[in-house]
Amino acid sequence: MQTSYYKEYSESLQRDMEFKVYGQGGKPCIVFPCQNGRFFDFESFQMTDIAAPWIEEGKLQLFCVDCVDLESWSDTNGDPRHRSEMQERYFNYIVDELVPRIHQINGSGLKLMATGCSMGATHSGIVALRRPDIFDSCICMSGFYHAGYFFGGYMDDLVYNNSPVDFIANMPADHPYIGMYNNNRFIFCVGQGAWEDELLDSTRRLQNVFQQKGIHCWVDIWGPDVNHDWPWWKKQFPYFLDKLL
Repeated sequence: MQTSYYKEYSESLQRDMEFKVYGQGGKPCIVFPCQNGRFFDFESFQMTDIAAPWIEEGKLQLFCVDCVDLESWSDTNGDPRHRSEMQERYFNYIVDELVPRIHQINGSGLKLMATGCSMGATHSGIVALRRPDIFDSCICMSGFYHAGYFFGGYMDDLVYNNSPVDFIANMPADHPYIGMYNNNRFIFCVGQGAWEDELLDSTRRLQNVFQQKGIHCWVDIWGPDVNHDWPWWKKQFPYFLDKLL
């Protein structure tokens, strides 16, 4: 499998950001790490090996990125406005800086997929639901989709923008994004086993909002044996890749 490593400066974040590319072409897919994780975690947990059949056939190209969770979602004792600003700056880095760079490297002109597990699923859901014009597919495994879990009762414009349960609930019925969602292929998966309780609740809240708005994203709730852990994500990821690719 061909791989390439990049370390490039981000104007939005005012720092160097690292990412690694797996494959030579096909569907470009951003992979977000788990909470406080790194760009190399997907490889370390053998998820790139699991995706190898699609990568080596030229159907998929993974772009595994870094995060700034320690300064945003995870900094629960920090100033909430600074935390929300850091998340928004990270979002801007992804859509305004990294996405154009991915198109340069990938060269296919295809819209992007986003994926990740746990907090990586949260980031994937945020970018896909905020920018369905850029992302036409996502595989979100065991994510939170309501910012209140991390910000408590604090809410500002940026927390709201990064809380899909909130901003979709207030979306007008004639909003053009609803049609885009229904034309895209967005998948939100969660289990019902150990360490999944709060994520299951968040996913169901998102599902209820989708139903209220007539949005037909695929919410797939797996069984009570399905835990919040890599062995299950290793089963879910190829299952959904096979559906999308």
